[in-house]
Amino acid sequence: MKECIVGLAGNPNVGKTTVFNQLTGMHQHVGNWPGKTVERAEGHFDHDDTRFDVVDLPGNYALSAHSIEEIVSRDFIVDDDSDVIVNVVDAANLERNLYLTVQMMELGANLVMALNMNDFAKKKEHIIDIKLMAELLGFPVVEINAKNKDGFDELLSTVKKVANKHIDTTQKLVYGPELREHLGDLQALIEKDVNLTDVPAMWTAIKLLEKDAIVIEKVQKSKYSSQILRETDKVAAHLADIYNEGAEEVIANARYAFIDGLMNEAVSKPA
Repeated sequence: MKECIVGLAGNPNVGKTTVFNQLTGMHQHVGNWPGKTVERAEGHFDHDDTRFDVVDLPGNYALSAHSIEEIVSRDFIVDDDSDVIVNVVDAANLERNLYLTVQMMELGANLVMALNMNDFAKKKEHIIDIKLMAELLGFPVVEINAKNKDGFDELLSTVKKVANKHIDTTQKLVYGPELREHLGDLQALIEKDVNLTDVPAMWTAIKLLEKDAIVIEKVQKSKYSSQILRETDKVAAHLADIYNEGAEEVIANARYAFIDGLMNEAVSKPA
């Protein structure tokens, strides 16, 4: 029997734990993440010819290093041998939910989106073009209902397909020519060190500009650290000159601009 390790990720209150409970039933246990006080819920189930091991990641709005929950989630995506991350989102609050999605794309996660709470979206007259949304994001989007398990068969067969082919979603992120160019310069330096390429260089570059302490510490161990950190300061100063804002704000704005573009193209709402 084939094995597939799946992480469930999403904002709080999107139905993620309901999905976890529906999938794993009685076959679940709760412990703590190694060395952390954060609860780790995991379970398993068999479907067709596959044993699925599922980990319910903490509910997060972002993947910075600001809270232990965020660190646990991103460490799982980066370091644990997960095959697929299922991003459970609330279709009625898509814009807010996509901020986490975009950060997982930066991280190079192998993603499938489970679009939950579609009945609420329809009540609000939000019409989501699922095919176009998947095309723009670069990974599959599946409509589900966590409460009655509608769409679960399609979700699981999609997860199996995605587990066998890793999709590079960083290519789909459109962050404007100015930011892209300078991220590119920084990426090229990061890619010189093979020890830094276990995650996409784009993500490391972004995290350096966001002054992420964990990533800075990792880069400081590189033989190219002085070059990389010098370039980071140079890029940050340049972005501040152009946009009159810190690099963190520039990156956040770029993410929101990408999300706005997605929403404008793939979602129609009443005036």
